[in-house]
Formats: sequence, structure tokens, C-alpha cells
Amino acid sequence: MRVLGVDPGLTRCGIGVVEGGPARRLAMVAVGVIRTPAADEVPLRLLAIERELEAWLDAHRPDAVAIERVFAQHNVRTVMGTAQASATAMLCAARRGLPVALHTPSEVKAAVTGSGRAEKAQVGAMVTRLLRLDAPPKPADAADALALAICHLWRGGTTNRLAEAVEAHRSGRPPQIPRYTGTTRTPAREARQ
Repeated sequence: MRVLGVDPGLTRCGIGVVEGGPARRLAMVAVGVIRTPAADEVPLRLLAIERELEAWLDAHRPDAVAIERVFAQHNVRTVMGTAQASATAMLCAARRGLPVALHTPSEVKAAVTGSGRAEKAQVGAMVTRLLRLDAPPKPADAADALALAICHLWRGGTTNRLAEAVEAHRSGRPPQIPRYTGTTRTPAREARQ
């Protein structure tokens, strides 16, 4: 499965595409940041984000889009811009009929590092390790977008199982049924070993 992760923001919107699955090796397909000038009007900034997201969707053809869930902050202006960028990503995905998943920051941190309270540096380090990169993607928005995609691949639940069943059906092979292994170790904890 291929997932486009979006770390929404008006000034910097992190985007990253990861391929893999719960029991499959992860691979980074692409990573980047959409930047818009703070001096531009909000509608123009959203239009720039929409155009770039559409180009990424065309180029990388993800099976799903994972977006960071907007949470309340003290700065209302920042929350509004983040929510607007998030809505733009949802619109782009919906236009193509792609499933959209919203993941909280702590859910993403827990999926990637094993701790929902991990610092940004820890997330960047684990993304680097899990995707076998030479260095953490910069800026942190790019690493966060990859972490969102990884989180969705590992925790996508029903969406992932449905996509795998459809793929198995199309290829004529029986779907794989997950088996209880007697362990509660997460993929992130396995990767740290």
C-alpha cells in the first residue's frame, strides 16, 4: 500500500509518500515541503497548496492520504491556517475518491517511536531508521509527513486490511489472515531492537 502523509500548515506543509504495510518493509517514495509566502493572501496560499498536492497525487498515485489531526493551540491564527491546509488536503483526496485518515500527533509518535510523548528529534531519528535513510528529512515538517504515512500503514486497521484483500482478489491469490503471535510488540519496538 502507498500512503501520502500530510503535515498541514500554511507556511510549510510537509508531504511524504511511503510504501509498505504492517508486515512489509517500508520504503520512502518521495518527501518534500510545500512553502507559501506569509505575505500572500490566505486564498492564494491555499491555492498553491492545492496545486502542489494535486501534482503529488498525480505523480505518486497513493492508495490513501494520512493527515495530522488539527488540535487546539493557544494561537488561534495558527490553528486556523493549519485547519485550512488540512481541509485542502482532504478536498484533494476526496476529489479522487481516496480514503482519508486523521491521526493525532501522539498517535503518530506512538506508532513510530513507541511513545506518544516523543520529541521531534526522536521521531526524525526513527523515521530515518525505519526508512533506511542517510539523514533525517529536513525540515521537521517533512519527517512528520513521513511519520504520518508510516503511522497509517501500521495502524490503518480496516482500511489496510480492505486494500490488501482487494489486491489479493485482483491477483487471484487468497488473502492473508493475520494470526495472533502471542506478542504485543509494535513494529516501532521491533525496529529499535
